[in-house]
Amino acid sequence: MTPADEILDIVDENDEVVGQATRGEATARGLRHRCVFIEARDAGGRIFVHRRTADKLVFPSHYDMFVGGVVGAGESYDDAALREAEEELGVSGLPRPEPLFTFLYTSAEHSWWSYVYRVRCELPVRPQAEEIAWHTFLTDAELERRLGDWTWVPDGLETYHRLRAMRAGETGSAT
Repeated sequence: MTPADEILDIVDENDEVVGQATRGEATARGLRHRCVFIEARDAGGRIFVHRRTADKLVFPSHYDMFVGGVVGAGESYDDAALREAEEELGVSGLPRPEPLFTFLYTSAEHSWWSYVYRVRCELPVRPQAEEIAWHTFLTDAELERRLGDWTWVPDGLETYHRLRAMRAGETGSAT
């Protein structure tokens, strides 16, 4: 089975399941589904940053400061966050990612309910070659300096700005 064949829950504006479709169909038709974004930091507090492979279905060759992906049909956000973090970082035995907030991401082409998490990864990473073409860990200041220089995934960039706003206000909500 290819990633495009994966079955996803299709959800409404309230994140209620209204049907199912393959990932390829959801992408092609702009059907709203569910995604997880996990900020992964190493033992020194640096953020895992990577460039997606050129053959990714969405945002190929873009940089991202989150690991994550789609939530499979019937899968919980929490389970998807752990699965995606371990898969993309190439590790096992991560602590369960800590949930932070949700929001509805919408662009002209895409719409998904997004659940944002954070996790500390003190294990040596071996990123998934099918997903990640290049990676490093950056300090917050190093990441900030690259925001205008690299082509970032738009959903990750929006998530990053919401996460920064939440931390600045420490309100516990970014919606």
